Amino acid sequence: MTDLSEFGPNPGSQPGAQPEGSAAAAVPPPLWLLAELTYRCPLHCAFCYNPLDYTDHSRELTTAQWLDVLREARALGAVQLGFSGGEPLVRDDVEVLVEEAHRLGFYTNLITSGVGLTDQRLGDLKAAGLDHIQLSFQDSTQQLNDFLSSTRTFDLKQRVAAALKRHGFPMVLNCVLHRYNLPHVDKIIEMALALGAEYLELANTQYYGWARENQAQLMPTREQLEEAEAVVARYRRTHGERCKIFFVVPDYFETRPKRCMNGWGAVFLGVAPDGAALPCHAARGLPGLTLPNVKDMPLREIWYESDAFNRFRGLHWMKEPCRSCDEKERDLGGCRCQAYLLTGDPANADPVCDKSPLHDTVVKIVRRAAEAPAPEATAAAREQPILFRNDANSRKFAAAVREPDASDDN
Repeated sequence: MTDLSEFGPNPGSQPGAQPEGSAAAAVPPPLWLLAELTYRCPLHCAFCYNPLDYTDHSRELTTAQWLDVLREARALGAVQLGFSGGEPLVRDDVEVLVEEAHRLGFYTNLITSGVGLTDQRLGDLKAAGLDHIQLSFQDSTQQLNDFLSSTRTFDLKQRVAAALKRHGFPMVLNCVLHRYNLPHVDKIIEMALALGAEYLELANTQYYGWARENQAQLMPTREQLEEAEAVVARYRRTHGERCKIFFVVPDYFETRPKRCMNGWGAVFLGVAPDGAALPCHAARGLPGLTLPNVKDMPLREIWYESDAFNRFRGLHWMKEPCRSCDEKERDLGGCRCQAYLLTGDPANADPVCDKSPLHDTVVKIVRRAAEAPAPEATAAAREQPILFRNDANSRKFAAAVREPDASDDN
């Protein structure tokens, strides 16, 4: 186990820390800071987790404000830092932020589509001390990669992957899996091997944000998932020393939920482009949750004292059947955003759990996926069944949030 004292001060010894014996005194510091630098992005992915109304949250923190966030988070105890978006490289200050993060002692990771990652910027990021780059692909074929992102970026991603190797960065590829590309996960793995990837993350779609809107088109069948898992297991046996393959199973096919961000307010601290502090990526969509903002409140106060970070922290908030469940400390009730999206109440048990009285909502979704015809990219592109993430669609969602539905007056 890592001794956190070497990474930063103990919260209990700092000004503003909670006194011994208080409830907050038992709260550990955050370990992982996700800096969502911007919601701007040249890609329009159908499974993006950014909020549907992201255009209403477009006023970004300045460079100076982001530097303050990094310093406060490091003093708080955070050790791992991800720069994300949107596409973080649309900002021209990423190198400045990376340099300061490196000076502070963070392990830094850039999560990117590759758009804007030129040889010049790669060299500058390397010199600034960037540790790690995660490059996303949508598929192993140009046709499907470009369809799912509604862009022509496949060839660019190939060039960026080669440039990462030239500059000595670890080759870390990410591909989000779903109904369209699960049947040829073997080709995605072969592409990663051909590009020289040391790590490949195959992350099955989690249904928040834009993926939730496209759930009917993206949800795979259980057979697709099981076949893909068998393929991954085979490649792990034959190529596991050459490339580590991570396979993240979608929640809907489980009977027990995962911990929400390894515990709400336990490890993860996100900061959105406009400064909103997030206990999880999708927390912005939860009703009745007022998110604190780093422009108005110190990060230490946000982490230990804000209602948003304490709302689902620990076990006190649980309803039945979670409250009396002997597994509650293992899964902490599952995902709050998933509970809200599927049951209407974020305090309910995550319905992925088969102990939930509402588990049948998940069963029905999986059953409908099994009954749906298999998609085909060219037909999908022609008929446009997918709602792509773009500013025009986001503005429509933002307007719907601001203006109550006429049916509410009836």
